[in-house]
Amino acid sequence: MHSLRCPPIIGAVADITLLQGDITEQDVDAVVNAANGSLMGGGGVDGAIHRRGGPAILEECKQIRESRYPDGLPTGNAVATTAGDLPARWVIHTVGPVYAKSEDRSHLLASCHTKSLRIADELGALTVAFPAVSTGVYGYPLELAAPVAIEAVRSASTGVAEVRFVLFDGAAYQAFEEALAG
Repeated sequence: MHSLRCPPIIGAVADITLLQGDITEQDVDAVVNAANGSLMGGGGVDGAIHRRGGPAILEECKQIRESRYPDGLPTGNAVATTAGDLPARWVIHTVGPVYAKSEDRSHLLASCHTKSLRIADELGALTVAFPAVSTGVYGYPLELAAPVAIEAVRSASTGVAEVRFVLFDGAAYQAFEEALAG
């Protein structure tokens, strides 16, 4: 597993760490799920979190859909549920934008990160693990997504002490490493 740490910036997240690995294995307060708007599970990170976390996550997602978001969670927003059987305490579900060459949706991708950190603050979470939101089936190029994610976290006003970007493969790790160094 690769690991890289960024020195703290005053007034922001105290520590940003990059790891190559499995986000479902992270012992953190909150894991961020790259969810789809239905909140009913899916492929990639979303499917892995639902499978490993068990049925308690899906049950809370159903309640959220029934009570707060009957039409689905809007892109760029975030909500929290239990983490079920995951080592984390909570899962923060966020819906990233589908990439489109014809439209700049970076503000929605940034919002996924800042709103997830806002939810983490409401929960009292001090450690949060993010995947590379929108870079799987939603098609956001890693070299474009990584700088947006890093900058959104760096500039967020939050009480979160550590953000881990847990990246599935070497290509994602490299893109985030370059963005963190930039």
